[in-house]
Amino acid sequence: MAAPVSAGTRLQPQPLDPPARLRWYGVVVVALAFVPFVAPADVAATATRILALALLAVSLDLLVGVGGMPSLGQAAPFGVGVYAAGLTARELTPFAPVQVLVAVAAGALLSALLGWLVVRSRGTYLLMLSLALAELVHTLAGKWDALTGGTNGLVGVPALTFAPGGEPVRLAGLVYWWVLAVAVVGFLVVVVVSRSAFGRSLRGIRDNEARMSSLGYSTFRVKYTAFVISGAVAGLAGALWMAQTRFASPEDLGFHVSAFALLAVVIGGRGSLWGAVLGAALVGVIRDEFGPQLGGRGPLLLGIAFIAAVYLLPHGFAGLRLRRARTQGHP
Repeated sequence: MAAPVSAGTRLQPQPLDPPARLRWYGVVVVALAFVPFVAPADVAATATRILALALLAVSLDLLVGVGGMPSLGQAAPFGVGVYAAGLTARELTPFAPVQVLVAVAAGALLSALLGWLVVRSRGTYLLMLSLALAELVHTLAGKWDALTGGTNGLVGVPALTFAPGGEPVRLAGLVYWWVLAVAVVGFLVVVVVSRSAFGRSLRGIRDNEARMSSLGYSTFRVKYTAFVISGAVAGLAGALWMAQTRFASPEDLGFHVSAFALLAVVIGGRGSLWGAVLGAALVGVIRDEFGPQLGGRGPLLLGIAFIAAVYLLPHGFAGLRLRRARTQGHP
């Protein structure tokens, strides 16, 4: 019989043990790997973009959910990653791993520059400062014609290759598998970071920064490091986006990208990395599939989905486990 629960006890979902968690991750990855076999090329292309958006949402959740740093500027390292991967492919080499490394470095570098200012603020001030700096980067991308192509975008990006000097990869299924493999690696990196001693320190700062500071932690250094790691993963997501679209524009740095990522985190449940993935999948399907069918009313449908999630799932998809724990009477 389950132990009684007092009225003041806060129920928490029982975490899966590591082997069980890895088995679930493996099942999901294997299921995703079969998408090109059971779906047409256009569906595989949409799934590729959703994977990139999911990794972007996971990178943002490291800040918002794990670190307690709300941000509306995640489009900046993401968009810089898109441009970095595209410029590398067009001017240097289309070899996919090189594009990934350059995009990760570009996202991390930009976040290191912006984070020096952003993480010194808190709450609403942090939210607005991150938005303002991201909009400056967005404006710069639109004005720097010689590098970014300006408002016309970055065109002429060749298809990626899996070997130096190899044949271009044009099949949507092969591109999807590449994006899936890299996205899984990026997701696992964030999982490891969030569950490490560093991640526990970050959660402690989120819950009580003054207390962590009194214990001797350099709260600025911890938050700044998390900001840079988050930017690197967002840059990686940008490289995956470029692998499928082979086009970059200032819109990739726009406010709506940050808003979509934050919406995915809220719908999925702040602090739940797998919830951010599910939220990104919902946002991506509504935006790319249902939106065009509704005559461009995708944002309206997203707004309705957000309102429904707030009222029906106040803790997002991750709250379903919390509700199950409450039903089963776990202490």
